Amino acid sequence: MLKYHMTAFFLGFLLDLLLGDPYWLPHPIRLIGNLIAALDRKLLGNPEESERNDHREFLKEFHRGIVLVALVLLSVTVVTAALLLGGYALHPYIGLVLETIMTYQILAAKCLKVESMKVYACLKRGDLPAARKAVSMIVGRDTQNLTEEGVTKAAVETVAENTSDGVIAPLFYMLIGGAVLGFTYKAINTMDSMVGYKNDKYQWFGTAAAKLDDVVNFIPARVSAVLMILAAYLTGMDGKNAACIFRRDRFNHKSPNSAQTEAVMAGALDVQLAGDAWYFGKLHKKPTIGDPVREMELLDIRRSHKLLYGTAMLGLILGIILRILVL
Repeated sequence: MLKYHMTAFFLGFLLDLLLGDPYWLPHPIRLIGNLIAALDRKLLGNPEESERNDHREFLKEFHRGIVLVALVLLSVTVVTAALLLGGYALHPYIGLVLETIMTYQILAAKCLKVESMKVYACLKRGDLPAARKAVSMIVGRDTQNLTEEGVTKAAVETVAENTSDGVIAPLFYMLIGGAVLGFTYKAINTMDSMVGYKNDKYQWFGTAAAKLDDVVNFIPARVSAVLMILAAYLTGMDGKNAACIFRRDRFNHKSPNSAQTEAVMAGALDVQLAGDAWYFGKLHKKPTIGDPVREMELLDIRRSHKLLYGTAMLGLILGIILRILVL
């Protein structure tokens, strides 16, 4: 079966790089998102502040958040395993096609490039309001008052962070447990993006999802950073500074993982990322990452894509080598 799994792994990766996500097709991640939203409404709803004024209510919300995580992971794992095992049981080629499609749907390199290029296109034609709207689709911060530099920085940061979350981490888990574990990872990542906020509503309910996301991304984030440093050298960018800033600034974030690849990106581009940002109308004080060797410019979005694709290719090659050596 190894040859089928590795073939699906490789073909799915190529399909993602070439095609990205066709928006006219219903995507499994959207279905997972719908499931999370439905459970969110069922388990949490919109509690009144008067109902959330003591520790017991917060504890209930925390426990409901654990139930959310358990139900989503159980549903996603069972459904994907049943589909994949059923496909291979009918015929190896049917299983191969299904696993290729699943792998393709799990990865997001091309989608990340496409969405950030929408930001690039808006800025290039001088349409800052449109650029703010485009970048709001791929970041969690408030974007309505961002300057052109702020929009560019936000786009570059999300490419850096999602090189791990959208490419290397899924590859990592698919190498261990195939498309089933890949979808399980994406379910965790999607839960974190939907309920893992430290705001009034999700402070307690989203804790389990957020902490689990931190755990499952711990190793992939660091692998991604190392691969991105290598990609910086191979693509003619500032690999030496990428390694330097990574060592110095990789923990300049509340998340133990987000600054890993952001630090490499900042060093490779010789720019400064992160810093204070607005979320849900509140200013959050955040440390900067990297040094302002030069000012950010529009082309930095395209340069970030070189690191994205370089890191992805290195991840694919290393993954295939390790899988063959181990098995």
